Amino acid sequence: MKGSRSLIWAALGLALGVPIALAATSEQLAWRGPVYILAGFAGIIALGLVLVQPLLIGGYLPGPSAYRARCAHYWIGGGLALAVVIHVADLWFTSPPDMIDALTFSSPTPFSPFGVIAMWAIFAVALLAGLRRRLGLRLRTWRIVHIPLAIVIVMCGVVHCLLIEGTMETISKAALCALVVAATVKVMVDLWRKRALRGESA
Repeated sequence: MKGSRSLIWAALGLALGVPIALAATSEQLAWRGPVYILAGFAGIIALGLVLVQPLLIGGYLPGPSAYRARCAHYWIGGGLALAVVIHVADLWFTSPPDMIDALTFSSPTPFSPFGVIAMWAIFAVALLAGLRRRLGLRLRTWRIVHIPLAIVIVMCGVVHCLLIEGTMETISKAALCALVVAATVKVMVDLWRKRALRGESA
């Protein structure tokens, strides 16, 4: 049992660490300034956190209880929003005109609109999560809002990443994106099955 737990955590560590390590060896870093590099790695970390989120909420990571997993999901969501803020702020610092074009959906680069949509979806989830108690959102209402936004975050975030030809190594980037999509689909299917079973038992 302990061995399988260790393997799961090791696999997650490799899934997150390998793309970052390979990006750190990219030749393109020699032509980039420190602020631009920080923006790029903040984006890579954000994608990695998007992988962790469904694994936590689905209970697929061994060790933490369901309550602790939900708490970790909440705080990692905040960390994800912070990583996106750093990513966008640093890109703004390096090239304000490009960021204005991206935010106004007038950028010629095909990856920009997907990144902007994912960004606003992340901010929306973070804001609603922080105000959930004040707004009195029930669990059912929260899921109705959160799940579609989570799908938007995953789909647009993955497309945004795949379309960028940057410091990330191609194979490890594609593998990480595939894992993000697979984990999201897995948790969505499992939630649907649980609701279906509850409906049948009722």
